[in-house]
Amino acid sequence: MNPTDKVDDLLAEAGAQWRASQPSAPEPDLDRIMSTKPKRRWLVPTLAAASVAAIATAALTILPDHNEPTVAPPASQATPQIAQGTAATGKPTADDLLVRNGDKVEVNGQIVIAPGKDAMYCQVMATTLPVIAPGAERAPSCDEDGVRLIGFDAARLTGAKIIKGVSVGDAHVVGVWKDRTITVEEQTAYRTPPASNLDAIACPAPAGGWQSKPSNFSAKAVQDFLDAKQNVISGTRLKYPEGRSRKAPVVFAIGVAHGDLDAFRKTFETIYRGNLCIYRGKVSLTDNYRITDSVNNLLAGRDDLGITAGGGQGPDDGTVPMTLLVLDEKARDAFAPLGLANFEFTVDVRPVR
Repeated sequence: MNPTDKVDDLLAEAGAQWRASQPSAPEPDLDRIMSTKPKRRWLVPTLAAASVAAIATAALTILPDHNEPTVAPPASQATPQIAQGTAATGKPTADDLLVRNGDKVEVNGQIVIAPGKDAMYCQVMATTLPVIAPGAERAPSCDEDGVRLIGFDAARLTGAKIIKGVSVGDAHVVGVWKDRTITVEEQTAYRTPPASNLDAIACPAPAGGWQSKPSNFSAKAVQDFLDAKQNVISGTRLKYPEGRSRKAPVVFAIGVAHGDLDAFRKTFETIYRGNLCIYRGKVSLTDNYRITDSVNNLLAGRDDLGITAGGGQGPDDGTVPMTLLVLDEKARDAFAPLGLANFEFTVDVRPVR
């Protein structure tokens, strides 16, 4: 291989690693776009290759601008950090989200009101795209999958529009829960949820802040070490605490679900160079795969639980994400044998404590 080819290969490798570090775009769900009924998304175990930031066969060290190879710095230049808490601190537990009959709850989102019927809170609403001819839209409906709102004031629907004679809009509703119905006590405009920060780091910044420095996260020795520790780590992520511009610092974050954090760091430092954050995860990769497979078996044919998506890894601590309409006693009892703390639940119907 001539020198020109080698440079091309290095640049191609660097580009591949940069792409591997970017968040994946969601796949379009045509059934959800074209239908008013929520489409169940079956749980799929996360591939091991996706649980690490990148897997490469060449021991290439990458600059933070992900553009050109360079020489790794001596070990003394690395600035590892350890977080003693979990990256999921502050997330609601299953007990926090549990809803029983008689509880005060809230929903915030899309409302569908068909003539002569009570208003319905719907998880998914029909979306009209330019390719759908005017008048060809389907009338929105979620009678089987939504929540009936007793006493909802249709005149106060935010952003109301009419599709096939059905009123559609948004609202924030507070009321009393009973068997998939909410008796409305308060009704206000839709509240825009706060944006999530996927680049939040579980470790405090070192003195002087995170530095722009090379990282050898894709080195074969690093990836081989992490592959061998899937029963220990909850996952790895590349974090961008100051944005993704050129020369911005990149932090390699590793969740450790089992074992001593300091011992893991000391061993990992012998092969890793760059900004490093070691934090306490909850569920190891190995346990995550086992739990996700068990959920697939448990939920086969259980449409009554109102699950719309789930499976794989949470963004930091290795817990299994699960999105459902409401975490009621039926759903809680279904997940309890697998350990409620092993899941990160996202719900539409939230209790008001």
